[in-house]
Amino acid sequence: MKWAEVLKRIKEIHKSGRPILVGTKSLADSEHLSTLLSKAKLPHRVLNAKQDAREADIIAQAGQAGRITVATNMAGRGTDIRLADGVAERGGLHVIATERHEAGRIDRQLFGRCGRQGDPGSFEAIVSLQDELLKMYLPVRMQRLLKNNNDSKESSAGKWGRSLIRLAQYRAQRQHKQMRRDLLKADEVLTNTLAFTGRAE
Repeated sequence: MKWAEVLKRIKEIHKSGRPILVGTKSLADSEHLSTLLSKAKLPHRVLNAKQDAREADIIAQAGQAGRITVATNMAGRGTDIRLADGVAERGGLHVIATERHEAGRIDRQLFGRCGRQGDPGSFEAIVSLQDELLKMYLPVRMQRLLKNNNDSKESSAGKWGRSLIRLAQYRAQRQHKQMRRDLLKADEVLTNTLAFTGRAE
């Protein structure tokens, strides 16, 4: 259901002649969306791990009128997306996130690509309650509640989406922070142990 909504929105925005940057979380998602776009006869470019050498060129051209660019995990970062002549008057670059990241900072980096240096632009996130972030980091009781309330419907995701995403991202970041603490602690213990035993003769 989510991919149908993503495709629908791309078609709607594309009709206006605005460029579109679609952010996907994985290589598989970028290729799946590319297949859907090809079937819909929508010309596009895909930016993922397979095009390292052409990465800067692909992202630099993402501001051309009517251009559809599918990119994984902020590929091409550090390269400005400059709007072609006449694109600003149409509303600028439109960014679509197909899934939220565990760190809200990455989401903001993606969304920020639509308004570089005062350029006009817009963004949106099309998420599903079946997305990995929500399935992994929402409490079990919350997942059961959503399941009992037809959590596969986009309307449900829209109704509670922001609160659920914030909660899941908070839990993910807290878990990662604890993991980093544990690694530092283990490293410190190992360093102290090696220092105590001394160097082998």
